[in-house]
Amino acid sequence: MRNEIKIGIIVLVAIALFVFGFNFLKGVNVLKNETKIYAVFDYNDGLLEASPLLVNGYKIGQVNKLQLLQRDTTFKILATFILSEKISIPKNSIARLISQDLLGTKAVAIEMGNDKEFISNGDTLKTAFQENLTNAVRAELQPLKEKISGLVGSMDSVVQIVNEIMNRDVRKNLIESFSSIKNAVISLEQSTGKINMIMDEQQGSITAIISRINSITKNINDNNSKIAGIIENFETISDSIARSNIKQTIESTNLALSQANVLLDEITKGQGTAGKLIHDPSLYNNLNKSAQDLDMLLKDLRYNPERYLHFSVLGRKTPLKPIPNDSIPH
Repeated sequence: MRNEIKIGIIVLVAIALFVFGFNFLKGVNVLKNETKIYAVFDYNDGLLEASPLLVNGYKIGQVNKLQLLQRDTTFKILATFILSEKISIPKNSIARLISQDLLGTKAVAIEMGNDKEFISNGDTLKTAFQENLTNAVRAELQPLKEKISGLVGSMDSVVQIVNEIMNRDVRKNLIESFSSIKNAVISLEQSTGKINMIMDEQQGSITAIISRINSITKNINDNNSKIAGIIENFETISDSIARSNIKQTIESTNLALSQANVLLDEITKGQGTAGKLIHDPSLYNNLNKSAQDLDMLLKDLRYNPERYLHFSVLGRKTPLKPIPNDSIPH
């Protein structure tokens, strides 16, 4: 065989191997009759050629080609899938674009429907999108972001208030206030010390007072029955007073007082014997004169008893003594 023929055969084999290897790397087996299905997405959210096609997380094929389709003024993404597994997919199944990991690696997961008819080579599936992980995280973090923003605003306000508070005058006032508080605490400690000292000095008196109180309490407890008897006696007296005819007594007292008022009124007006006795001066003068005469009689009896009594046996008469002038009433 000529060398040119050998070289040509080697080149053809190399080209065939290159095509086979290239398609194999793309997931296309040129030696096998594969089933192709299609899906049309509104936009491509990171889907690449050779991205896996999954059913319940298991790879049944891959994306073979992505094409841009124009429909009037809108654009769509046509994805061609090659199935590497023989699987029956209901026609109402949905091809959902999902994220495989946190890095955003995309894949297409088929959500099986319940239709009794199955897709065949060249059919097109309905599409849907899984919520983007970044958008989900953003939606979850949005309230936290708002709270943090509010907290930062509050912190700014607090810092501003603190800056306004901690000016020179306020610091001076705070220092003076703390000094006053310190002095007050010192005074309180001194007062407490004095109180403790007084308590120590009067401990005996306090103990005696407490002992007396305890003794009084004990006596009250011991004489509880007597106290109860006294209270019962008071209740009996109170009941007796309540049952007594106090109203009639008060009415009799009022009548007596009324009569006494009439009598005093007559005496005041000079009516009756008592009134004349109080208001008539002649009776006073007569009584006064009678008293003077009685006084003279008694003095004369004292100085001249023989005038009234005679005890002489011989019948001798003693001359009468004169009554002193100072003893005679004027």
